[in-house]
Amino acid sequence: MTLRYTLRQLEYFVAVGTYGSIAAASDRVNVSSPSISAAVAQLEEEFGLSLFVRKHAQGLSLTQAGARMMEQSQKILREADLLNSMAGEISGNVQGPMSIGCLATFAQFVVPKVRRAFEEAYPEVRIRQFEMNQTEIFSHIRRAGLDIALTYDLDIPADLDFVPLVDLPPYVLTSAEHPLAGQAELTVEQLRDHDMVLLDLPMSGAYFLSFFTALGIKPKIAERTRDMAVMRSLVANGYGYSIANVRPLTDLSPDGEKLCFIPLTGALRPMRMGLVMARGADSTSTVKAFIAHCREKITKGSVPGIHTDNAPQTVSNKDD
Repeated sequence: MTLRYTLRQLEYFVAVGTYGSIAAASDRVNVSSPSISAAVAQLEEEFGLSLFVRKHAQGLSLTQAGARMMEQSQKILREADLLNSMAGEISGNVQGPMSIGCLATFAQFVVPKVRRAFEEAYPEVRIRQFEMNQTEIFSHIRRAGLDIALTYDLDIPADLDFVPLVDLPPYVLTSAEHPLAGQAELTVEQLRDHDMVLLDLPMSGAYFLSFFTALGIKPKIAERTRDMAVMRSLVANGYGYSIANVRPLTDLSPDGEKLCFIPLTGALRPMRMGLVMARGADSTSTVKAFIAHCREKITKGSVPGIHTDNAPQTVSNKDD
């Protein structure tokens, strides 16, 4: 029997079904919209089925037949990836596709350099990168949507494996004009009477608030956000302090205002950055190579894109 469709067409079809539009699928797989549209049309012609209902204002939705075909297409793509991985295992080569997740709070700082260096070392590996919160990372690993993810050791489930890489201590972020900005270090008690901008991500928010509950203190939460960049801009513009474990190489917020990073002291657990994966995932050559690569690139003395020391930044005027 001659197959008149390709794995690439199935991949584009699944992307459209997952993200609900040609444009969104194009963004995710980095392929032009006309190419994806043509692939879907060719599959519909080959199968003799309408896979999507076209809704002008709402994008595309799967037909009943399309939903069944997408489920089977996902199975075929997973088996194809498995076949590729098996070939790599037999040959000992590091090759094939690999889906990497990263916690959204530090993906912009750490992942690009780590990924680029890995791809240069292993050019036969094709990486897909996804930024997620902790709950999404666990879910996608369990569904085999991710091979491995770079994240923190926050509530790691017992059925997943975690490889620790580096501990990151907490910092207090303030604007240059904040009353606490000149301090060499701070304690949780000193934050009691100041407004807080909480980075309110699943599990991360609870971690920051645990510093206060352990001392019987209720923080004055003035703002909440799930976006690290928004949090930094709110702090820099005087809406309150915040707490984070990632200290970027620059002391500027996204909108160009000065930030101060002050070590937060006390009996506080640092965030441990590491790799999380399904049990046994490190048996494949590609994942094993990526783990070794991260252990080399992410260390106590060097994490791409962020400071690893625990010294406060010097406060300077905005016009310096």
